[in-house]
Amino acid sequence: MKYVWIGLGWLFVILGVVGIALPLLPTTPFLLLAAICFSRGSQRMHDWLINHPKLGPPIVNWQTSRTISRSIKVVATLTMAALLALSVYMDIDQRILGLQGVILILVATFLWRQKEPQQPNS
Repeated sequence: MKYVWIGLGWLFVILGVVGIALPLLPTTPFLLLAAICFSRGSQRMHDWLINHPKLGPPIVNWQTSRTISRSIKVVATLTMAALLALSVYMDIDQRILGLQGVILILVATFLWRQKEPQQPNS
């Protein structure tokens, strides 16, 4: 079972990394799933992911304080807007555009309602 968890962890890491570039795939939820899978399959891989300089901070922020950084919120919102604009440009059916718009608005609303991590005082 250990290898199943490790395999799922790597699958979710790959999907999360691909999600950085593709607006249809959310990055942070996949990384959170990867962290869960790695915690059950390999402490070493879990530690690697949590301590990764780029992939780790959003996971740690969410796990410790249920926060999402402003930069992640901005990038996610811009990506969702670009996806909607691309769909309009591709002349997607109006019903699908409407559904897509509602879903993206709900996701953006969820994102922007989350607290942001406290910045250390300097």
